Amino acid sequence: MEVRQLEIRIIKANDLKDVNLMTKMDVFALVSISGDQLNNPQQKTDVDKDGGTSPKWNFHTQFTVDAAAVQENRVTLKIKLISNRSLGNKEIGVVYVQIKEMFDGGGAGEEEKSGNYSVRLSNGTVKGNLDLAYKFGEKYTIERPPSPPPPPMEEPRNMNGVDTPQVMAYRSTFPDLSSTYSPLAEAYRPPHGGYPNPLPPGAYPPPHVGYRYGGYQPPPTGYGYPPMQRL
Repeated sequence: MEVRQLEIRIIKANDLKDVNLMTKMDVFALVSISGDQLNNPQQKTDVDKDGGTSPKWNFHTQFTVDAAAVQENRVTLKIKLISNRSLGNKEIGVVYVQIKEMFDGGGAGEEEKSGNYSVRLSNGTVKGNLDLAYKFGEKYTIERPPSPPPPPMEEPRNMNGVDTPQVMAYRSTFPDLSSTYSPLAEAYRPPHGGYPNPLPPGAYPPPHVGYRYGGYQPPPTGYGYPPMQRL
C-alpha cells in the first residue's frame, strides 16, 4: 500500500474556555489520527503551566497516513485539549481536521504549511482556536498491515446478566415402553371405558388382599351368620 509521512507541529491555542473554577489552567494536547488501518499511536504534548487559556507548545510529531484513504477523505486529525488538574483532568475542547483538506492546501513538498482551526466544545459550540503547521512527505510503498482479528464470542447470558452454563445432552438408559411390546405393560395399561383390561394369556390374576383394620383379619365369606354349634 502507498503511504505518506505527515509531520505536524502543534504551535499554540488562543482564547480557550476556562474549565477551572479557582486556579489557572495548565493545558496539554492529545494528538491522534483515525480512519485508516495503520494504527498510529496517540501523541501527547508537554503541559503548559504558564499560558492559561492561551497555551503554547511548539510540539513536533509525525504520523504515517494511507495515501488512498486520504484521497477518499477517510482520515482525520484529532487534537483534544485538556486541563491538567490534581483532582482529575478535564476536557476543554476538540479540534477535528480532515487530512485531505490539509493535503489539498499544500500537498507534498519541502515547505511547511500552516493553518488555524476552531476548538469545538462538548455542547457543540465553538470557543477558541488552534494554530498548527504541517508538511507531507512523498509517497512510498509498505506492506499492508494485517486485518484485526474478529472479537471473541461471548457466553450466553440469562435475563439477570449471569452466564448460563452449557448443559450436555443426557440420553436415558431406560427402555421406551411406547415403542416395545410388553405383556406386563399391556396388562396394566389404563382401561378404556371404565372396564378393566383382560389379562394376557398365561398371566395370573393378582391375589385379593382384604382390608385390615386394627390388626384383625377380615370376616369369613358367607351370608353374615355365625356357624351353628352342635350341643
